[in-house]
Amino acid sequence: MPNVKVYDMTGKEVGEISLSEKIFGAEVNASLLHSAVRAYLLNQRQGTQSTKTRSEVSGGGKKPWRQKGTGRARQGSTRSPQWTHGGVALGPKPRLYRTDLNKKAKRTALFSALSDKVAGGNMIVLDSCTLEEYKTAEMVKMFDALGCRDGEGKVLKSLLVLPEADRFIVGSVRNIPTADTTLYSTLNVYEVMKADKFVITKDALEKLTAVYDGEVQE
Repeated sequence: MPNVKVYDMTGKEVGEISLSEKIFGAEVNASLLHSAVRAYLLNQRQGTQSTKTRSEVSGGGKKPWRQKGTGRARQGSTRSPQWTHGGVALGPKPRLYRTDLNKKAKRTALFSALSDKVAGGNMIVLDSCTLEEYKTAEMVKMFDALGCRDGEGKVLKSLLVLPEADRFIVGSVRNIPTADTTLYSTLNVYEVMKADKFVITKDALEKLTAVYDGEVQE
């Protein structure tokens, strides 16, 4: 059973917590991770792109010139794709990109992503995270104290997982270009894999573990 240290907002170590072997100690399935990320990205597409074919472009009802005797190539309409203002040949039309994975595959992929973060030392457990007002500077200090910076001093791509929505925290983190927040109940593989540092509060970790270990049903 993997163990990780628990830190406060100042970066001070305040304890240690045991993680679920099922969720955070699973074998990393790269193929399934790829399928889960691909499915997520496809499902974000609206599929509303559209171009007009020659039959949908207005005009072009008259034959440009007679069929024979001009020395030029025969043409039937000025709205053919080779003409300026003509229709588009084989252009995109509205379509549904949606795809899906079954429930078991989604969970296995999420466990793989979380386990990969733990194995790589990129998961940080936060004792608690609270703000009394909007303070982006405080959140920047917190990420800095937790080691979420690269060699150039920039905040790494960090994901902060909360047990419930907090407008002060969400609003403050929103001003940091490379950081984002989410709830434990809406966590997905793409968010986890995209983040260089996965920061989760102790309460959110306990709730996440309870859900996926089958102690509660959501």
